[in-house]
Amino acid sequence: MRNSIKSLFILSIVICSLSLNAQDIKILNLNKPEIEQWFSDLGFGMFIHWSMDVQLGMVISHSMVGASDNYLKRYIYELPKTFNPVNFDAKQWVNAAKLAGMKYIVFTTKHHNGYCMYETNTTDFSIMHSPYGKDVTKMLIDECRKAGLAVGLYFSPDDFYFLYKQGTLISRVRDEALASNNPELNEYVKKQMTELMTQYGKIDIVFLDGMDQFGKTELAKVCWEINPDVMITRGAITTPEQNTPDSPIFGVWEACYTLGNQWQYRPTNETYKLAKDVIIKLIDIRAKGGNFLLNFGPDALGNFPSEQLGVLNEISLWMFINQEALNQTIPNQKKIKEDNMWFLKSKDRKTAYIFINENQWKFGDRKTYTTDAFKITENSQISVLGHNGKVLEYNKDANPVPVLKQTADGIEFSVTRSQRIYNDRQWDNPIVVKITELSIAE
Repeated sequence: MRNSIKSLFILSIVICSLSLNAQDIKILNLNKPEIEQWFSDLGFGMFIHWSMDVQLGMVISHSMVGASDNYLKRYIYELPKTFNPVNFDAKQWVNAAKLAGMKYIVFTTKHHNGYCMYETNTTDFSIMHSPYGKDVTKMLIDECRKAGLAVGLYFSPDDFYFLYKQGTLISRVRDEALASNNPELNEYVKKQMTELMTQYGKIDIVFLDGMDQFGKTELAKVCWEINPDVMITRGAITTPEQNTPDSPIFGVWEACYTLGNQWQYRPTNETYKLAKDVIIKLIDIRAKGGNFLLNFGPDALGNFPSEQLGVLNEISLWMFINQEALNQTIPNQKKIKEDNMWFLKSKDRKTAYIFINENQWKFGDRKTYTTDAFKITENSQISVLGHNGKVLEYNKDANPVPVLKQTADGIEFSVTRSQRIYNDRQWDNPIVVKITELSIAE
């Protein structure tokens, strides 16, 4: 029976392939509905952009477009000779992602420059021919599996190295630079995609970048043929970049953001987002039903720079307190956001999580809110995630008990910020209020 189902699935890919025109390609999505639901439940992931040109702190890959021949020769033949990330520690990367509540990692196995960060038989332009000479993709995949994180691979059908060797002018928009008009490039990248999908065991997620939808679709078909249970993100679903939609998007989707301004590590002239900004984006994206893929860029030695780790640590601290509200929760269809509050619900719709963003909420202060986002019952209970609602440190007379009541216009609740997170008590990140036993007859 399983073989019959797989045969039908592959047949559907063949039929779709026959009906596709390389000049008028449409997005093909053969992700299984149950796989898309699984992916949506992951919610939060770590994106990692890393290639050998990180040694110069430049934009990843794109400096090759429009570059002089002298520049390209040094980029291709000299720069890889000094790429030696001796401090790379896959376990450390994975542990950092997991502590931050991330459920999957997407790693750049090959960006547009064509440099392969994995073992390949298609080219010598790879990390295996660097002084480091080890398969970082394999090591990262192995550690993800040990930690229970889903394995995601980024791959681009754009390949500037291939175009250079072919004698084709490097570009992202000229017809001859695209797989749809370059059969040799199309076959080359499909061989690479096949390697990635077969030599590391089951791959959970594939992110296909590039300008050419035909190239992404061709690669997606390779992935689905090898593993019908793989989740294709970019190339098959909506993946807004550096942008969150104003309202929910139909179907599963994933927003991709950089932590700084550049995808790959930039040692100077860089500005990083505050942890609070990242947390607000996470809440907003999840309240609208999307996944949040947040990018980090290791340095040339394989370290996560301290500036990035500092932000990640603060996110981890917030997630340690509030992760329950992002696990197996769904958008509140009746109302996503109201003033400075966002709403999520448990899948059985009996529990609500209210994310409250207040600036300079002083330790011990009580605040009162009203909302008509849902209704409570006589059995409803209220709490603040991370707090016991009983004690305010060094103040035995304080009453930090959360209060909840139904009103004619909805519900009214009041809570205090009573948990000491920092030594100076200046914790400015959102708190999460949990209300149980909701009325689900809405």
